[in-house]
Amino acid sequence: MREARAEDVPALLGMMEEFYAESGHALDAGEARASFQTLVDDARLGGVWLVESDGEAVGYLVLTFVFAMEHGGTQAVVDDFFVRPAWRGRGLGTAALAHVRRDCAARGVRAMRVEVSHDNAAAQAVYRRNGFALVDHGLMAATLARERDRPSE
Repeated sequence: MREARAEDVPALLGMMEEFYAESGHALDAGEARASFQTLVDDARLGGVWLVESDGEAVGYLVLTFVFAMEHGGTQAVVDDFFVRPAWRGRGLGTAALAHVRRDCAARGVRAMRVEVSHDNAAAQAVYRRNGFALVDHGLMAATLARERDRPSE
C-alpha cells in the first residue's frame, strides 16, 4: 500500500472504471478525476491508497473523513475499495484495510464505516475480518449537485 500521488490519477481512474463496470454503476470520468485530485491534494478530506503487488497497481482504496456525533469525533468512510479480480483471494484486501485502519488510529479517527451490498458476501467477509460489523441503520442518500450543475469558473 502506498498513498496515491497526482501522477497516479489516470491509473486510479482506469481501476475505478473497471470497478464501476463490474458493479453496474455509471461513471462520470471527469467528476471522478476531479474527486481523486481533490483527495490527493487535501489530506484533511481523506486519502487515496494504491494496492500494489510487485510494483503493479492492482487496486485502490478511497477513505473520506466526517465528524460524527455518534462517535464524538472523526469517522472515516471507506468510500471506494477495489481489487482487480485476478488479484482477489490473496489477502491484499485484508492487508489494505488493516493498513488504513492503523493509519486512522494514528490520526485519532474514532470509527470507520463502509457501505457494502447485501449480496456481496466476499466483500462482507473481508470487512468482518477487519473488525467491521453490520449495524442496524438504514442508509438513505440524496444527490444535491453534479458537475454539470455547478457554476462555471
